Amino acid sequence: MRAVNTVAIVTGGSRGLGRSTVEALARRGVASIFTYHSNKSAADDVVGSVARSGARAVALQLDTSDTRAFPAFAQEIQRVLTEWGVEGFNYLVNMAGTSHSGLLGEITEDALDDAYRIHVKGPLFLTQTLLSQITDGGRIINISSGLTRFAYPGWLPYASMKGAVEVMTHYMAKELGSRRIAVNTVAPGAIQTDFSDGMVRDNPEVAHHIAGITALGRVGLPDDIGPMIASLLSEENRWVNAQRIEVSGGQAI
Repeated sequence: MRAVNTVAIVTGGSRGLGRSTVEALARRGVASIFTYHSNKSAADDVVGSVARSGARAVALQLDTSDTRAFPAFAQEIQRVLTEWGVEGFNYLVNMAGTSHSGLLGEITEDALDDAYRIHVKGPLFLTQTLLSQITDGGRIINISSGLTRFAYPGWLPYASMKGAVEVMTHYMAKELGSRRIAVNTVAPGAIQTDFSDGMVRDNPEVAHHIAGITALGRVGLPDDIGPMIASLLSEENRWVNAQRIEVSGGQAI
């Protein structure tokens, strides 16, 4: 097991794009503290996968829509950092999220509030809570969506919140620049995961449609995203800041 030098916090790291990110970071020697919502078995599987690559990972349960849980979560992070013998963490990836859909005439106030808590309020206040623990010169990545550039009916709630995330990223980058902390947005296109009940992964008609409007001729896979995020966090991309980077294979261009 490698000594810990660089640490990432990844929310939603037990599945899909989050898991791919944690595993890609591990291959680069980065230790991760990642969160899961309810599936501890899946989280334990990721920890085992990371261990087999020679890196370290710890899974912590967190509902990222519950800001009241953030102070205790920060204490748990500090406990792990102390055990690993490091003073702070280097990277924060605000990945956790769920699908929120509905046509304009169908959207309820409760559903919109739920989307806001998960995709905007949660990342904002979690980042705020962890500011004292992230090292100067660190990196933050917020996750948006290709749906802020192209529109599909029924995705107004989700896409609107991701639009807010992109604006939030600009302001974070401006305010944290004095600490040399770079903040960027990664916006995936359609990916084959369990997101939205596996809509792209499990529906051949949807997958065929997406492949047909994507320049590279297929739908995305989780490992099209995780390694890209790991690369963006690395020193090679130290001068990339306040950017929205879409990773979609050229969808809907």
